[in-house]
Amino acid sequence: MPKRRWVGAAVIFASWSLFATLMALQSHYNQRIMGRPITWARVFRSEFAYAYIWAVATPLILWLAKRFPVDQRRWYRVAPLHVLACVILVVVQQTTYRLLVPPPSPEWQLRNLASLTRSVILTMDYGIMLYGIVLLLHYAVEYYTRYQEGRVKASQLETRLAQAQLEALKMQLHPHFLFNTLHSISSLVREDPEAAETMIARLSELLRLSLENGGTEQVPLSKELEFVERYLEIEQIRFEDRLQVRFDIDPRTLDAQVPNLILQPLVENAIRHGIGQGPGGRVEIRSGFAEGKLLLQVLDDGAGLNSEGSSARAGAGLGLTNTRARLEAIYGKAHNFVVRGASNSGVEAAILIPFQPQAPPEGHDRSGEDQDTNRG
Repeated sequence: MPKRRWVGAAVIFASWSLFATLMALQSHYNQRIMGRPITWARVFRSEFAYAYIWAVATPLILWLAKRFPVDQRRWYRVAPLHVLACVILVVVQQTTYRLLVPPPSPEWQLRNLASLTRSVILTMDYGIMLYGIVLLLHYAVEYYTRYQEGRVKASQLETRLAQAQLEALKMQLHPHFLFNTLHSISSLVREDPEAAETMIARLSELLRLSLENGGTEQVPLSKELEFVERYLEIEQIRFEDRLQVRFDIDPRTLDAQVPNLILQPLVENAIRHGIGQGPGGRVEIRSGFAEGKLLLQVLDDGAGLNSEGSSARAGAGLGLTNTRARLEAIYGKAHNFVVRGASNSGVEAAILIPFQPQAPPEGHDRSGEDQDTNRG
């Protein structure tokens, strides 16, 4: 607080010094033009004394401006108070100024109340102008400060709103894949209890990973792939040899930051509406670079977009709808997300987002070579 006061005092002193300098230059020039030259010493002494008396009065004016603000609601109440304060300050200022810098002409020197009254009346308009300028500058700075604070608060609220929206979208995904996984387990409880027990163990690992990253909006791609692998292990138990999985991961992309749970809905869509609609097939997860950005792809060779349930395949389902909304909220126009027919008659889901690298998790290593996985 003391430092702030010193800064304010320095600003007031510097402002009135600049005002006095400009007025001294103008006064010296005018006196010279009129044939009544004045010495630089006298003109500077006169103008700086006048300005510094106002500089001493400025903190009082600022206090009045804060204590009795002139706003739309009660300006008619505080305006007379400021007028009265202005008159008093002009009287005090003129009296002090005339005593410090007596005018050379005897007729303008202070001899009695009448001469003081005349001096005050003649300079009242100038004093009101200076008082008003101080008020206007104070309110201009105050309103600008409020405007900047409002922008910061608005930005913070927008950020919180976006985070809340993203969290809500992510929370919708958790029960979505959880219910689907439980449904897969329930279908095996009677037919293959051992496989169902294995799926439950895999589900516990899946939930553990989900809880570890539950409060994180973005994770390294390596973490996201680990989660997808656990999910695919569950699906491979259900589909057995009907489902094959292939990873084609560029090692340079493993430390890229990606939205948490961004690949799982794409993989689930490929299995549920692609592979699940036929005798089986293969799902491929790829990562690489395109146009200087991170490219993520999930491809399958199952039922295409013209098959039954094509609306969900094209992105009308909950998982893909939320994926689209999350990408829009995080990256805006800096991303691209498409679901289209693949060259093998299946479907390709592709995400193109800015590449944001982060140091890979300690102790985590993944081979970049293509790999076929068939876990049971």
